Amino acid sequence: MRTLETLSGGEWVSTGDWIDVHDPADVRAPFAHVPALAAKDVTRAYDHAARGFVTWKRTSPFERARVFTDAARLIRERVDEIAADVTAENGKTRAEATGETLKAADFLEYYAGLARQGYGTLLHDVRPNHRTHTQREPIGVILVISPWNDPLITPARKLAPLLAAGNAAVFKPATETPLSGLHFARALHDAGLPAGVLNVVTGRTAEIEEALLDDPRIVGITFTGSNAVGNRIRRRLADRNVRFQGELGGKNASVVLRDADLPAAAKAVVAASFGQAGQRCTATSRVIVEQPVYEEFARLLVAEVETLKVGPGSDPATTLCPLSSPKQRDSVLADLDQAIEQGATVLTGGRADTEGERAHGCYVQPTVLAGVTPDTAIWREEVFGPVLAVRAVDDFAAAVEAVNDSDFGLAAAVFTRDLGNAYRFADEAECGQVAVNTTTTGWDVHLPFGGFHDSGTAYKEQGDEVLRFSTRVKTVAIHLGEPGKPGEPVRG
Repeated sequence: MRTLETLSGGEWVSTGDWIDVHDPADVRAPFAHVPALAAKDVTRAYDHAARGFVTWKRTSPFERARVFTDAARLIRERVDEIAADVTAENGKTRAEATGETLKAADFLEYYAGLARQGYGTLLHDVRPNHRTHTQREPIGVILVISPWNDPLITPARKLAPLLAAGNAAVFKPATETPLSGLHFARALHDAGLPAGVLNVVTGRTAEIEEALLDDPRIVGITFTGSNAVGNRIRRRLADRNVRFQGELGGKNASVVLRDADLPAAAKAVVAASFGQAGQRCTATSRVIVEQPVYEEFARLLVAEVETLKVGPGSDPATTLCPLSSPKQRDSVLADLDQAIEQGATVLTGGRADTEGERAHGCYVQPTVLAGVTPDTAIWREEVFGPVLAVRAVDDFAAAVEAVNDSDFGLAAAVFTRDLGNAYRFADEAECGQVAVNTTTTGWDVHLPFGGFHDSGTAYKEQGDEVLRFSTRVKTVAIHLGEPGKPGEPVRG
């Protein structure tokens, strides 16, 4: 079994206590373990971050860009090793893990370029002989809490922009998937990131939560995970001047209109629904189909789903990986049982996959459900697994109403050949991400990302929009003196 250390204050450290890491394809024995830090270790990480921030905020943006560019190069050179660990701890296919690894490098390269540009705006000033501008500055020490479903790309999405802007970070990876985040930290460390700028806290949340969330040096928290945990963090911050960026739940819908290219729509919906076994925040979990094409689309959809090959992520032939933990597998199976009790019809799948060696893993058959209503729990609540529910509606207006009849508002898609309906859908869908004739998943590094309603907070991720979270705005007015009288201020 491999033993890994964690990064704190520029050094790789361990403790006498360990957290085991399991492969969801076969959970019988752990394959690695990482340090289980205690509360005092978390406080020490904040000590390092506070000192690191003082150095890093004064570091040239060109040097920050150099560190990021070198770290991206290292990730690309180590892609096979990193992708193997992403697959081993998360379960996703090797192709998905490789894509995630390369995308993490993309984030570093994108924000290296953005760091070089500088952030600010030249403004006109009503006073004569004045030049006024805004400049964006780092805000300080930010706590980063990332989930298990995208254990490398989510840390990259969060850490790259805040570090590029000059902030320091304490980073808590998911307990189930710490190796991926440690790979990201190692690339930055090896590229020359100064000590203390990034500190990785591997530990059991229940044992370190108070030290993690209540440190007075925190100026911002960026979190991806469940609504229950996100709302608990928000309540904890209610009387503190701490920014909170949350990417929370989703119940994403794809709409198939009667004029859609049905085979292409079926392929896109299956890719969006069953990639990473449905464990994506933007995964399609609801399909809304206009009544005249419902039967044909349902047939095409089931046929496409039944081509998926369930297996371990390490098998190149696998197209549907296991769920990421026994806990997640059991949660999805409980949701399926409830849906069937509430009247849903299973068109394909519907149970655990325990065939052969898969009996030792966290496998659930790819599932399509019909016979659901707007009140069926599985239509309204996030499942986060390989489960897709399908409903028929009468027309475009009813389809938009069904999309918006949700507490969430992360992503939605429409499939149509009518450009007018495409634009109307983009205008009327209550979601932060809208796709036309393509998947609800797959938003690139430069595209602002985040949801409406219960899917997230006002601070977006990705692109330059993320700077609203990770920087503060300072307005600077400079009096140039009267023409011909250098340095003499205007009187009166």
